[in-house]
Amino acid sequence: MPQPTLQDVHVNRPLTNVSVAYLQEAAGVEFVADKAFPAVPVENKSDLYYTYARADFNRDEMQKRALATESAGTGYNLNSTGTYNCDVWSLHKDVDDQIRSNSDSPLAPDRDATIFLTQKALIRRENQWVTKFFGTGIWTNNVTGQATADSTHVIYWDSGNYPNGNPITDIRHAKTQMRLSSGGFAPNIFVVSRPVFDKLVDHPDFIDRTKYGQTAPNPAVATRQIMAEILELEDVLVIDAVYNTAAEGAAESNAFIGGMSAALFYRPKNAGLMTPSAGYVFNWTGLIGTTGGAGVRIKTFRMEHLASDRVEIDSAFDMRLVSPDLGFFFNNVISAV
Repeated sequence: MPQPTLQDVHVNRPLTNVSVAYLQEAAGVEFVADKAFPAVPVENKSDLYYTYARADFNRDEMQKRALATESAGTGYNLNSTGTYNCDVWSLHKDVDDQIRSNSDSPLAPDRDATIFLTQKALIRRENQWVTKFFGTGIWTNNVTGQATADSTHVIYWDSGNYPNGNPITDIRHAKTQMRLSSGGFAPNIFVVSRPVFDKLVDHPDFIDRTKYGQTAPNPAVATRQIMAEILELEDVLVIDAVYNTAAEGAAESNAFIGGMSAALFYRPKNAGLMTPSAGYVFNWTGLIGTTGGAGVRIKTFRMEHLASDRVEIDSAFDMRLVSPDLGFFFNNVISAV
């Protein structure tokens, strides 16, 4: 097939606009993949990035300087072993001519196909983020919930079944551990699955700090803002997304993408040189036809042999762990949803 193809040189604008609008509307269901870590728009599908040796920056090396002598010298190590390679995830939905011609108002098969595919892309992106960053064996520090506490376990945070659990104490202890292992970087965001958040928002640890107006404006309601204030964090993100784990044709089986876990991370305000982060999300904006900075494009083109128009979505990204010391994972910290 000759290159470039027709679909590469022209992107259907109305469909793309519908997709972008739906991505914005999806904020009602919190997808954290594009919020937890800085997004890095990249022109190339793959490349290298520099990393600085953190240990060199934290070493105490200054020395007294005698008269007419040189100062003590030092330096830092720099390497370019960090790499990214954006995969292109794709899916299509065919719109049959007969279906389009026979559709009653307010049905709009082309628009509906675009929204359908955009939802699929959001779910794939969220699942990929959880796979990359929200699990055991990824971060330097991990604990797991159970009925009793020890060096690698915390008591479950669902107070109804385990009243001795102390989530605030556990989280503050984790912040201290992470600050030490990361060379001084304290976590500034808390990412929790919806089931965990629902337990914490009613937990006595948080309610007791709000019901007397200590953090106000809504006494006895542990909102995200209040929770962030109590924990001395910038943000609390909740993984709201649900997806159907069953194959097509099987009975629907919905699950929360974030499971029953939580995590602390250090997230800078923006990506940049000499800017540490737990992770980065590289979006390939150099792919022809992408819009909105997320490495996503929508195409529509004719499939004459099927008497249909094909609506196709591509999502080009790579999610990279930058520093395992800048995250603390709480695995299965509630006993049940």
